[in-house]
Amino acid sequence: MQDQVKSFCQKYNLYKENEIQQIQLRHRFELVKAFGIQEGMRVLEIGCGQGDTTVVLADIVGDTGHVLALDIAASDYGAPLTLAQAHAQIQSSPLGKRISFHLETDFLTFHLLEDIDVVVLSHSSWYFKSMEQLLQYFQRAKQLGVKLCFAEWDMAYTSLQQRSHFCAVSILALYSAFIENEGNIQNVWSKSQSLAIAETANFQLKKSVIVEADYLQDGGWERDYANAIADEFEKAPLSIQTLIKSYIEVMNETQEVASLNSFVQVFE
Repeated sequence: MQDQVKSFCQKYNLYKENEIQQIQLRHRFELVKAFGIQEGMRVLEIGCGQGDTTVVLADIVGDTGHVLALDIAASDYGAPLTLAQAHAQIQSSPLGKRISFHLETDFLTFHLLEDIDVVVLSHSSWYFKSMEQLLQYFQRAKQLGVKLCFAEWDMAYTSLQQRSHFCAVSILALYSAFIENEGNIQNVWSKSQSLAIAETANFQLKKSVIVEADYLQDGGWERDYANAIADEFEKAPLSIQTLIKSYIEVMNETQEVASLNSFVQVFE
């Protein structure tokens, strides 16, 4: 897989000196493989962010395919590069002609001018403010009559190192419950919950797999953020403050942090 990533970076002149991005790309290739995306497909990606998954989708669909990449965020959102800066780099590469980025765009109101084959939500669902909102997105996808590919972190950790990421996620989800913020964890869905939402939207599960992701940097990033905001729970009930302190202790018990794995669900 690492050879595939290096070949990708050379071919498209992207991320050649960015080791962090190359590690992220490796996981995106594994996810897109699990999705079953094929050459020539027209893909609509919801929550494209800086384009980590978008570029892999564009590589796989080839010159005969296309990726519509949507995100509700503004162009100045994101760090170390804003979404606009990251997208500009991608658009200037040979992949640019295969991708249409649309920021400040809600899938529910987006006017589609072309047919699509598949809708992808890859590590974007925890941004949703409510289960009802996610259900509405699934229902719109079902109305389009397309395949739905869904990927998210799997809370069923399998090691003490992954437990740190689990604790960080839990802290950040509670943070969003008590303190208004624009962080990337507003709600946390389990595999069974996303399946139930899809079934409510009249989708049928066709494939469910776990994709290893313990080598990613996200667990460490989330732990750093959870430690940084731990003192901001002063407005939460005392019982929640006590819980957060317990999570912090457990989260920091191990120096090494491994990211949670991802689960992939494909619906039709």
